Amino acid sequence: MKQQIELKLGRAMASVAVPEWLNKSDNAWQMLSATLVALQGFPGLALFYAGAVTRKCALTSAFMALYAMAATMPCWALWAHNMAFGHRLLPFVGRPAPALAQDYMLTQALLPSTLHLHSNGEVETAAVAPLYPSASMVFFQWAFAGVTVGLVAGAVLGRMSVKAWMAFVPLWTTLSYTVGAYSIWGGGFLFHWGVMDYSGGYVVHLAAGVSGYTAAYWVGPRRTEEEEMTMAGGGNLVAMVAGAGILWMGWTGFNGGDPFSANTDSSVAVLNTHICATTSILAWVCCDIAVRGRPSVVGAVQGMITGLVCITPAAGLVQGWAALLMGVASGTLPCYTMNAAMSFKVDDTLGILHTHAVSGVLGGVLTGVFAHPTLCDMFLPVTGSRGLVYGVRAGGVQVLKQVAAALFVAAWNVAATSIILVVVRAFVPLRMTEDELLAGDIAVHGEQAYYFSSGTNCSLSHETIEVGNS
Repeated sequence: MKQQIELKLGRAMASVAVPEWLNKSDNAWQMLSATLVALQGFPGLALFYAGAVTRKCALTSAFMALYAMAATMPCWALWAHNMAFGHRLLPFVGRPAPALAQDYMLTQALLPSTLHLHSNGEVETAAVAPLYPSASMVFFQWAFAGVTVGLVAGAVLGRMSVKAWMAFVPLWTTLSYTVGAYSIWGGGFLFHWGVMDYSGGYVVHLAAGVSGYTAAYWVGPRRTEEEEMTMAGGGNLVAMVAGAGILWMGWTGFNGGDPFSANTDSSVAVLNTHICATTSILAWVCCDIAVRGRPSVVGAVQGMITGLVCITPAAGLVQGWAALLMGVASGTLPCYTMNAAMSFKVDDTLGILHTHAVSGVLGGVLTGVFAHPTLCDMFLPVTGSRGLVYGVRAGGVQVLKQVAAALFVAAWNVAATSIILVVVRAFVPLRMTEDELLAGDIAVHGEQAYYFSSGTNCSLSHETIEVGNS
């Protein structure tokens, strides 16, 4: 009798932990994808930034990436997740609400605003309801939010005050990121209009690139010698390449997790991601050889990033040959804009306007050109969506939608970032003090990444950099 009671209790507990709607494979893939994306933010961006800047700024740069991931989580769980993926408040943002209660975390994930209706009121596409708990969805989407604000840091490395950055991260996550996420992904007006952004070409990369460039304007430029040394190759290119490798492989979860299921479209997205990235690397290297006469490691890494960014809005929506063509485009056009913009007065430390914003828009527009109807029906709420090559009229309208969405995201992020920084500036200086700029990490944190013998400068000399690059 006792064994029967224990057996019944065990079954009852199992039914709570493994409800009928749960798909274990989908849940496992979603949590793995979230982990891969989170690893992009830390340690991926931390290593990338620490290696790309001068040695005396390495620790502060890594800390900015670490802090971005950490500070985003409380905001995300307390209010921002539902602003991005909850019930509608306005056409471009959801109602803020916590995502911490047990009843919420254990229930099946649901994006309520994604229910899409025909003009006559009939259901065209049901609301997104993945076969795993809301806890997995919150975890996955937090990783995206943390990485996005971490990317913004790439434009202001080497001179933004750490205290100003600490205030900026939660404000930007709340007022900027949530708007793009809800508008395009969470059931906002661009979602229902049929804008295509598979994994964040606009929500993540265009937003980060434009916001970073705007922040760089408000914070001001680096000291001239710091700028020259970073352009020459940074302080530790091996660390930068290691960080880039984590970013690259992490993109498997970045794009592969966005169907919210371990399905065939996820496989297409992953393969297209690496087709485009590798092609873009080769294209950028060829450009370096054509212009400078030799390949550049930094250039190869930049080509990798632009390829990954370019395919992000299209990953599960285009065929492999289109991903190949997008790789050629992403390895050449951003390379040109980055080199042509060297005379711009805004000091964008790592050129994220080009690697993320330009590449994100390029990918978004090309998605409107190459999106395959069958793949679109597997992912998008508006049935019958297609790219320009599969229908001139419908595809032409889609391209215009992609351009309009890019303009909205760019405009919102310029305005929101500017307002946030003006407010922060009223309480905390946006820029490091002159002593901090001269001394670097030791003045900011009381710590430093590299220790030298007495008399050795804490940053690379121009001669060392030139020898390393020869």
